[in-house]
Amino acid sequence: MKLTLNIWRQSNSEDNGHLVVYEIDNISPDMSFLEMLDVLNEQLLSQGEDPVAFDHDCREGICGACSMFINGEAHGPMAKTTTCQLHMRSFKDGDSIYIEPWRSRAFPVLKDLIVDRSAFDRIIQAGGYVSVSTGSPQDANSLLVSKENADLAMDAAECIGCGACVAACPNGSAMLFTAAKVSHLALLPQGQPERTERVRSMVKAMDDELFGSCTNFGECQDACPKGISIRFIGRMNADYIKANLCDETDPRGPVQSQ
Repeated sequence: MKLTLNIWRQSNSEDNGHLVVYEIDNISPDMSFLEMLDVLNEQLLSQGEDPVAFDHDCREGICGACSMFINGEAHGPMAKTTTCQLHMRSFKDGDSIYIEPWRSRAFPVLKDLIVDRSAFDRIIQAGGYVSVSTGSPQDANSLLVSKENADLAMDAAECIGCGACVAACPNGSAMLFTAAKVSHLALLPQGQPERTERVRSMVKAMDDELFGSCTNFGECQDACPKGISIRFIGRMNADYIKANLCDETDPRGPVQSQ
């Protein structure tokens, strides 16, 4: 395959950045998108040029590092697929491909296609933990969790923190990410002791990072490579309202799972 790549190049967060056109040939349809970029970078290095900086780690659709817009779509044209799992057979010989970083005020560009997503880390640090000492692995049936809650918790836990939801949202909202992390713990028995304070703290941290507001546009769940539903946003909003109505000194304790 022969392709024309229009890639965003930006030396640092202060640079304005611009698109640079590269021609690349002999690309196998069986290559992953990142392998194609590897080939391009080898070509650039052989020519004495600066390679394109992009994030990657596991290349198995698990870590969420491979974040980029491809032809205006987060992670590219395949639904529920990370960039590292996207293959070149999704494109045609002679195609022009536009490759850009996430666009969000909360995700400043560090270099080329790499953005700073540490805002997500700070949201997690604000409350994404449990104080219960779980000890060594226990028998699966020793903790009673309804199948409905267990399934929902697993659905929420699929979030890999890639940031596609933020980048795709016209408001730059992090509600889907935060809701997935809040709901994951709120649905399990171990997450109950901090449940009230957790939702308050994580929502506050999200707002402090200057993410936009959610207006139920729905693009976040369509862009999510794990297909996480916006229903989790509704669950988090309900928990947040209850938390703000619940006095921390109330002897009845935090709100319970529904």
